[in-house]
Amino acid sequence: IKRKKAGKEKLTLRQELGLTSAVSLVAGIMIGSGIFMSPHDILRIYGPCPAFFVAFTTMFVMKPFGIIAGSLSFAKYALAPFYPGSCVLVIATANVLNIRFTINAQAVFIVAKFVGLMIIVIGGIITLLQGNYGSLYNLESAFADTKLGISTVGMYNLNNVTEEVNLPRALMIAIPMVTMLYLLVNVSYLVVMTPTEMISSSAVAVTWGNKVLGGWGWVMSIAAALSALSSLNGSFFSGGRVCYVAAREGHMPDILAMAHMCRLTPSPALIFNTIIALIALILGDFQAIVNYFSFAAWFFYGITVSGLNKLTFNHCLSIYPFKVPIIIPILVLLAAVFLVLAPIIDDPQIEYLYVILFMLSSIVIYIPFIHLKLFPGLLNKLTVFLQLFLEVAPTAKNL
Repeated sequence: IKRKKAGKEKLTLRQELGLTSAVSLVAGIMIGSGIFMSPHDILRIYGPCPAFFVAFTTMFVMKPFGIIAGSLSFAKYALAPFYPGSCVLVIATANVLNIRFTINAQAVFIVAKFVGLMIIVIGGIITLLQGNYGSLYNLESAFADTKLGISTVGMYNLNNVTEEVNLPRALMIAIPMVTMLYLLVNVSYLVVMTPTEMISSSAVAVTWGNKVLGGWGWVMSIAAALSALSSLNGSFFSGGRVCYVAAREGHMPDILAMAHMCRLTPSPALIFNTIIALIALILGDFQAIVNYFSFAAWFFYGITVSGLNKLTFNHCLSIYPFKVPIIIPILVLLAAVFLVLAPIIDDPQIEYLYVILFMLSSIVIYIPFIHLKLFPGLLNKLTVFLQLFLEVAPTAKNL
């Protein structure tokens, strides 16, 4: 975030991210949340209510629970000195105090995690060359557990920080790179371990390291811990921007759309994310809920892509220099529909109904507080108090 002087002083988001940092952000979250949507577009196409629907679910479930998943993974690999709660607070503090430090740390984490993944890939190749094919021939149930598609949600995080970097090339680099790494790493796992070993292991990379690297297996523990930390750091960075923009568009209290006057970070939004994440951590076991909410993520992808199709057919995109072939969003929409419906049809469970009811509960909040704007006096007094207490001020768009 930076100050600009154009007649009067104002705060705007600064383009702090470069191409390398953007690739690190996308790849870091995708890898960290897998191996171990931006509401703005929906607002423009469908109106404020669907946009609030997406922002509400993202801020109260998908982002906080993703943050806790990363902190629990880091604590598991790093052992007792680092507990999930302290991990969340450390990363949150870093994001609040210094954006540049957060970005540089993300670059270091991504290097460490790629080194760890390349060790796994090279180890698998050597094992294959020695004639050991392990469980590669057992490809049954290839489409089982499609609800675990939550591991790919890192790909949309660049869209959450477009005011700080607008480089579509980062997605074009990061997504194919991560896809290839996922494929090679899983092949290496199957070459070295049996399916039973993989299922029984709570830390597959560490089990792989103990079998292949022997006494050097501890290296994989460090790589896995840094991978989880990278995912956690990236989730905080992008998650704060979702909350920040939602507030600026009128879907959340105004205080969340403000930035610190001295440190120039969206500290209220980051603090809000931290509080929700810690509450989720206190609640205990949530992993199953995260898996069930993955179909909600693909539901939001489908809404966004359908909006792109709508704009394309209405010739609303003719003014933009970059155009996507219509076949691509159509294929993505079909994939999103499949990934939303397939797990429900294949294994219908009551938890899916709970997820849908939670998302619909956002309407109960939207109508009185956002649409009808009830209790404005109370919110204004609270906003003024928090603005003085946190030393924050309103910001301007940087698009």
